[in-house]
Formats: sequence, C-alpha cells, structure tokens
Amino acid sequence: MARYVTGALPPSLDPALVALLEKAETATIGHWRHWGFVDRRVAPLLPRRRVAGTAFTVMLPANDGTILAHALDHLRPGDVLVVDRLGDDRHACIGGGLAVAAQAAGAVAAVVDGPCTDLEEIEEAGFPVWCRGLAPVTTQVLDMGGGMNVPVSIGGAVVMPGDAVICDNSGVLVLPPGEAEAEARRAIETQARGIETARRVAAGEVRMGALSGATARVTGG
Repeated sequence: MARYVTGALPPSLDPALVALLEKAETATIGHWRHWGFVDRRVAPLLPRRRVAGTAFTVMLPANDGTILAHALDHLRPGDVLVVDRLGDDRHACIGGGLAVAAQAAGAVAAVVDGPCTDLEEIEEAGFPVWCRGLAPVTTQVLDMGGGMNVPVSIGGAVVMPGDAVICDNSGVLVLPPGEAEAEARRAIETQARGIETARRVAAGEVRMGALSGATARVTGG
C-alpha cells in the first residue's frame, strides 16, 4: 500500500457563492441543520473572523508533517486548508511559518483537528486558524505517509475535497457544494428577520415568549 495518497484537486467554489457564505452565520444555520458541524472544541485562534472557501483536505499521522508541507505547494486562492490529525492531539502541525506559507498561496483559513503553535506569529500574519488549542511539540518531516485531497474526518464531521466551509466565532460548518447556496440564502434571510425582531423586542413592541409561541404552550392559551 502506498504511503501517500493524493487525490485530484477539487473544483473551486464560485466566488459569488463564497460571498454569500461569508454573510451566513454558522449559528443561524444551526437553528435547523444538525450535521456538518465540527466539534465545538475546534475553535478560532483569532477572534471575530468569518471566512468561507473550498475545502482542501489533508490527513497526517502522529508527528509527521511531510504531506502537509507538500500540500502547501498546491493550495489555491480561496482554499480552506482542512487537516485531519488522525487522532493525534499532542503535536502541533501548523505554526507561524506554515501559516504564512498557506496565506501566501492564497488560502483563506486553516481548520485543524488538533493543536497548533506560534500564536503570536499567527496573530501577526493575521491568518485565521481554527484548531484544538496550542501545543509546543511539533510535527517534523519524517516520511511516515498521509493523504491529500481525500475524504477526512474533522471533529466528527466528514469533509470531502471541494466541500464548502464556513468558519466564524461560533465554529466551523461543512456543506456539500450543492446545498451551500440554499443554506446561505436561508441564513441571510433569517438573520435579517432576527435584526428586526431584536429591534421590536428592544422597543417593547413584542415579548419573546409571545412572539415565539412559548408562552402559549406554557399557559395553554
């Protein structure tokens, strides 16, 4: 069996679709969708960022970052680098240098199912990273094997190469490209209604219990 498995580069998402996805909040979609969400412990290192892009998947074992270093040379503008650590939670696979390299290739973010390192350098670069916290022990080029542009598992979510990825303060959501536009448009419409509802509640025009129907359920009215 080959140590390295590399799939074909997936089609990039249409820029118009990406623009829609960047307006959609993961927490809004979470009101009706219950799959495709990455474990909440995969959290942003940089606050108040929302990005969307095309999943470029990588999987690497233990303390070997060989395939990841190779993958950086194939990233494209608009990609989200999605890294499956195959269960390893000790070794940081992305630090300041790799973050800068991914950013230089045009990647808009990285999502890592494991720790990262070099927070100050990542902050200085301004490259958005979602991961499972920080660790001082890093991967190395050990030639153990891995995969690129293959199906991966990130925080309980299956990610296919070319999937749509939305990352924001609330978490990470993965969507099949064919479902992404409808979900984004529904989220944008829901968010607009939410702003109006918040205005009415703040002005005392309505109460949340009555508006949601909760009060009628409790009182039987």
